[in-house]
Amino acid sequence: MRVSREKFAENREKILAVAGELFREKGFDGIGVADIMKAAGLTHGGFYGHFESKDELACEASKALVSRSLERWKHVVDGAPDEPLEALLAHYLSHRNVVEHATGCVFAALTQEVSRHGPKMQSTFTGGLMGMAAILEEITPGETPEERRRKALVSLSAMVGAVILARAMDNPELSQEFLAATRQELTPAPESGKE
Repeated sequence: MRVSREKFAENREKILAVAGELFREKGFDGIGVADIMKAAGLTHGGFYGHFESKDELACEASKALVSRSLERWKHVVDGAPDEPLEALLAHYLSHRNVVEHATGCVFAALTQEVSRHGPKMQSTFTGGLMGMAAILEEITPGETPEERRRKALVSLSAMVGAVILARAMDNPELSQEFLAATRQELTPAPESGKE
């Protein structure tokens, strides 16, 4: 039985969404195609009608996750025009982002694995990270574009690093302390004369 183009596209999107969650939760190598297709409610045999390989699926799922992350960051920033950096720090350095591996940050979940999955995957993550850095650059205080870029790169490194370290902890209080300390250090000091 042939499926319609619409159903085919719907199934592909479902596979990408499920794979994105499972890859973030278990890593690229921690889950197989059969389990991804089962979780998507589809047969294993149908996989190759959508993707040539698991590597292609991993790249496509990563592109979708990176794109969603950038959109989410833009949404948070646009929703807080008076304090966009503070809003982004609160959004990202959150308990939810630490405990919800399957729906949390793709960078905190998979960055350590990217170098083992080749240049295409690295290119996807590079583009995403630089997109996030560009968002930070726009909202980070600084006298020059170079200073804002430097601060944005440091902030992004600290934010992703804090979530990775907080996820590694077996002590919830210490995990939260990492997030709070990073947020405090990255929050700009109030301008003089403003309270």
